[in-house]
Amino acid sequence: MKVTAAVVDELHGPFRIEELELDEPGPGEALVRIVASGICHTDEITRHGDLPMPFPGVLGHEGAGVVEAVGEGVTSVRPGDHVVIGWPYCGTCRNCRDGEPRYCARLGEAVAGGHRLLGPRAGEPAFRRAGGSRVHSHFFGQSSFATYSLTWADALVTVPQDAPLELLGPLACGISTGAGAVMNTCRPGPGASIVVYGAGAVGLSAVLAARLSPATKIIAVDLHDNRLRLAEELGATHTINARETDPVAEVHRICGGPADFALECTGVISVVRQAADSVGMLGTCVLIGGAPAGAEFSLDHTTTLWGKRVVGTLGGSGRSETLIGTLVELHRQGRFPYDRMVRFYELDEVEKALEDSRKGEVLKPVLRMKH
Repeated sequence: MKVTAAVVDELHGPFRIEELELDEPGPGEALVRIVASGICHTDEITRHGDLPMPFPGVLGHEGAGVVEAVGEGVTSVRPGDHVVIGWPYCGTCRNCRDGEPRYCARLGEAVAGGHRLLGPRAGEPAFRRAGGSRVHSHFFGQSSFATYSLTWADALVTVPQDAPLELLGPLACGISTGAGAVMNTCRPGPGASIVVYGAGAVGLSAVLAARLSPATKIIAVDLHDNRLRLAEELGATHTINARETDPVAEVHRICGGPADFALECTGVISVVRQAADSVGMLGTCVLIGGAPAGAEFSLDHTTTLWGKRVVGTLGGSGRSETLIGTLVELHRQGRFPYDRMVRFYELDEVEKALEDSRKGEVLKPVLRMKH
C-alpha cells in the first residue's frame, strides 16, 4: 500500500517527505494508521549516528493510531482498536522471560536494525520506493514518521476509544521514560528527596510522577527560567538555575545533605557527574538522557563505594502495557497533565519541529498525520 513518510537518506541528512510502498501485514504483524507521532531526542541523535540505524530509513518511535489490519495468528488486537505502539522485544530471551522486555537481549537490533525482528520475514525492511529499492523500517519496531506503520502486534498497547489519540504517542517513549524512572526505578518512599537534572519533556514527566509519590522534596535543575517556572507549576517544590548557582551545593543545602535520588535527563556528561554528586550513601543516581556514542564519565571512587548506586534505565523500565495504561488513566483523571508540554506540527514540518525543540521553544513536538 502507498504511504507518506519522512525519509532520511543518509547520515546527517534532512527529512524528505516521500510516497513509499509499505508491505501488508504478515503473520504476527499489525498495520496501524498513525494519527500522531511524538518527536524524541533519540530520533535526532539517530539521524546523526549515535544509534546505528541504516539509511535510507524512516524514523519515529512515539506512534499512536488505529489498527487497520492484522496478519495471520494475531489475537491480541483487531481492526478498529486504538493503540499506542510500545517497544519491540523478542519474547524469548532471558530478560524477556523474566518480565523485563525493555532490556531484551536483542534490543539493539529491535530498535535500530532497520528491519523486522520477528516472523517469517525477519531481517527484511517493510518500505520500498517506486523502483523497488528498500527503505529501512521498524525503528523501535514502528518507524512512525509515516501515515501508516507495520509493527509486531504483541508490542501494541490498546487504549480506551475515548482517549485522545493525538496526545498518546509520546507515552511510548519520552513521557513514559521520565515517569517510569520515578515509578519503576526510584520508587521513592515517604519523605524522599528527588532532584531532576534537565526540565525538558523527560525531566518534567519525572517531576509529574514524583508529585504523585510520597517524596516531599522535588528539585528541578535547568538553565532556563521558563522551564523552571513550568516545573514549579507541575509539582517541583524547589528549582535551581544552574547558570546562576552550583546545583550540587544547592541540592545539599535544600536537602540538608545529599538527595536520595538524582535523575540525569540531559545526556550531557558534565551533568552526569553533578547528578551523581548530588546523592550520597545509599542514594541512587539514575541515568536517563542519551549521550553521544562513545561518551564516558568518571566518578569519585570513595563516595561511590559507600553504598551509592548509579543505574541506567530505558523507556521507564517495566512493561509497556502497565506503564502506558497507567499514564493514560492518570492523564484522564487530571493527575498527569503532560499535555501542557505538547505542541502539534504536520508531518512536512518535521524539520521545523526539531529546530524549535533544539531552540527550547517547544518541549514535546508531536506530528499529526493527514489521511
